[in-house]
Amino acid sequence: MPYSTRTQLPQSVRSHLPPYAQEIYKEAFNSARRQYGQESRAHKVAWAAVKKKYAKGSDRDWHRK
Repeated sequence: MPYSTRTQLPQSVRSHLPPYAQEIYKEAFNSARRQYGQESRAHKVAWAAVKKKYAKGSDRDWHRK
């Protein structure tokens, strides 16, 4: 299912990513979902997009590199 707003993202994404990273995740997920048709693959693509600009900190939250 495509996400139209950040509030629809999985709780694990909303609780650990800052708002801009959530937007990156949402857009990458929606694009990959349209392209590949597989939700599991779309989640992997979305996380890869986030990891380009953000890194997980020792506090388990994601921070801009």
